[in-house]
Amino acid sequence: MTSSVVIPRPNPLFDNVPKDVWSMINEAAALAEKESGKKITNLGQGFFSYSPPDFAIEAAKRALDVPMLNQYSPTRGRQSLRNALAKSYSPFFNKAINPDTEIVVTSGANEGMLSAFMAFVHPGDEVIVFEPFFDQYISNIQMPGGKVVYVPLHPPADAAFKTSSAANWSLDVKELENAITAKTKMIVINTPQNPTGKIFSKQELQIIADLAVKHNVIVLSDEVYDSLFYTPFTRIATLNEDIAKLTISVGSAGKTFAATGWRVGWLIANAELITPIAAANTRICFTANSPLQEACAEAIELAAHNDYYETQIKSFKNKFEILNSVWDELGLPYSIPEGGYFVLVHFGKVKIPEDYEFPKELLSKPKDFRVAYWLIREIGVVSIPPTEFYIPEHAHYAEDFLRFAVCKDDAILEDAVERLRGLKKYIQ
Repeated sequence: MTSSVVIPRPNPLFDNVPKDVWSMINEAAALAEKESGKKITNLGQGFFSYSPPDFAIEAAKRALDVPMLNQYSPTRGRQSLRNALAKSYSPFFNKAINPDTEIVVTSGANEGMLSAFMAFVHPGDEVIVFEPFFDQYISNIQMPGGKVVYVPLHPPADAAFKTSSAANWSLDVKELENAITAKTKMIVINTPQNPTGKIFSKQELQIIADLAVKHNVIVLSDEVYDSLFYTPFTRIATLNEDIAKLTISVGSAGKTFAATGWRVGWLIANAELITPIAAANTRICFTANSPLQEACAEAIELAAHNDYYETQIKSFKNKFEILNSVWDELGLPYSIPEGGYFVLVHFGKVKIPEDYEFPKELLSKPKDFRVAYWLIREIGVVSIPPTEFYIPEHAHYAEDFLRFAVCKDDAILEDAVERLRGLKKYIQ
């Protein structure tokens, strides 16, 4: 018997969504492993290949043994974690942060940002996002009815033949000014930035802050890599009192403690901003998971008195040295990261055989998708094509680059270096 039931059409945001970059790349890597019988070295997604520090793991184990820590937490977050965050961040914000009114704990930084968009974005409001962007921003803005307005960061003019600081990915101030309209509700910045590794300078942040204050626009500052910076790092909320009132600062335990699966994040802002965000967070997920909130509270307290942050920075500098040594050896230019754990490498000198066969789904994609696929199949290293973080009109800014993550064990990076030496015969 044939059923007469017709499934209602989904929300257009989630109907016939094309395959995302993560699915494409991971499927290509899995197929290559299956066909070759050899392990592929994955420097693609920004997940850690190693565990959080022992003191964080032990804190999590202890939390699980406490009955009430396995139950609901307050919707704004456990008091212990909010207190630890206030104590930890107050010196950086040059003020005493109120743990009860100026912090909300969320189910990861991503859900926290969704809560911020849900709290303030009305249908038709515009939100400015810099390219390359974290792809989750886009759907998070669109779900409450917002319109994304894109302003590209421009790669260094000599990126094809010269290695230089990620600081040289530049913002065109006129493009930003022209993007602001009467409908602009927010500007989203990410510093240290994924994927460029750029830290917005104090001067750049001041320009953004002045425009935000002039037009009364909220700034959502995604600072999830705020414990991994290799050059001076300025928080936009600290520039002056006016921009402080308009800024929502975002943090992440996942990035800070190598625990991306813990899904504990936080937002810091004045009470007028936090109150509606907390209300949205309550409706979206009610509360973040309790035992890992408690573990994060203890880990933050302990990290303030041991050398964890300094050790992490030293460790990541070493990881970049390991991987970037092969680009220097091959003569492939790259952007020297100022923060975070990604590096963008210019692959313009790499010549793939013209008759190389690619899956049909990649033929309509920008060049970097095909280079990333080829790199998996022929070299055995996974990267991410950064044009996924641009709209099609701006993809040309990034189509010669690939993104590599160094949040991996040193042995994995050393293995990648050996494999990447196989590029020599393809470089012209």
